[in-house]
Amino acid sequence: MYIIARMLLGFGIVFAIVSGSALIGELSYPKERPIMTSLFNSSWYAGSLIASGITVRTATINTDWGWRIPSLLQACPSLIQMLFIFFLPESPRYLISKDRRDEAFDVLVKYHAEGDRNSVFVCAELTQIETTIKLELESAKQSWMDMFRTPGMRRRTYLASAMGIFTQWSGNTLISYYLSKILAMIGYTDTYTKTMINLGNTAWSFITSTIIALVVARYKRRTMFLTCACSMLCVYIGWTISMQRAMLAYETNHPNKAAAITTLFFIYLYSPCYNIGNNALTYNRSRGIAVEQVFGRAANFFTTYVNPIGMTNVGWKYLIMYCVTICIEIVVVYFFYPETQGRTLEELAFRKCTALLPELPKPGWLFEEMFEDKELADKATIAVEKTIHFEAHDESIVEEVRVIGPNKDVEK
Repeated sequence: MYIIARMLLGFGIVFAIVSGSALIGELSYPKERPIMTSLFNSSWYAGSLIASGITVRTATINTDWGWRIPSLLQACPSLIQMLFIFFLPESPRYLISKDRRDEAFDVLVKYHAEGDRNSVFVCAELTQIETTIKLELESAKQSWMDMFRTPGMRRRTYLASAMGIFTQWSGNTLISYYLSKILAMIGYTDTYTKTMINLGNTAWSFITSTIIALVVARYKRRTMFLTCACSMLCVYIGWTISMQRAMLAYETNHPNKAAAITTLFFIYLYSPCYNIGNNALTYNRSRGIAVEQVFGRAANFFTTYVNPIGMTNVGWKYLIMYCVTICIEIVVVYFFYPETQGRTLEELAFRKCTALLPELPKPGWLFEEMFEDKELADKATIAVEKTIHFEAHDESIVEEVRVIGPNKDVEK
């Protein structure tokens, strides 16, 4: 029953994540977009915290309602979503793509200009979105095969798939689904104790993810991903060593309390390390989100059912596998992830992004442009410049428009 329910939930949640995260990104004010999209991921911990708190109480119920109550309550978020979805505005990008320009303008005025229909910022933003969508439609038919049409699109697809895998193969599923088993292996066998440890870890994860989401805009994206991967590797190395000591002591009936507490420390330390990159920076565009989710859910499915087999058969040695996968993650992030800090969604559609590490020897193709459609980018820039120069008459207005992106020509 639970396996079928999980399959149904897994099928439905992908639609919610793809549409919800894309809508947040497209409705958010450009300067606030990194924070808003990062808080979207942090909200997972809010729901998890509520669920953990409920199960703390229901675990003490000795009837079938002990599992029925938390199972039935899972319907509440979906019911709330169904009730309030009719009050949500439509995406301005979607409206423009359907030739509903006036409606898109009204949405941008309401959410980006506080009702000021004469805002130059909104005019420039609308022009940027409109021009970008027009160029996208002119340059190619909209199909899923577009993701493999050009070298730049293939690299985007590769990065989205790699990101989906890394978000699930960095060791997080081991804590999310099998923390109880891990705790039992190091001597914490009492159900209430394990439940409280899980509740504390969930609360800690919510706090750290929210703090990181609020400061994410201040730091470069590649730096955060590298910090995330390197810190997770350090945590897993320490966790592997401490868990080996704790398990050995517990199996010989000489519990090593210090090793068990150290293992708990690394389990708690893992959360902020993971949240630096994999929780705060993963969502941007709908098609990319879809690719990321396909690979992420596949990786999640694999680890969910392989983790218990590995932990049962090889114990603490299974953690070494995650040390290896995180090392691979560090290499991929270091050599292949582009820097996107300060870019708008429209700029990332065509923006030129050349070699990331010119001082290091590397294969020749890495010197090519990551996003190669420079001619289309120039056309989009010219269209926005015309709008700005036509509408803007003083420095304060130009300063307002400057938040659209780091394009130096636009800022002049």
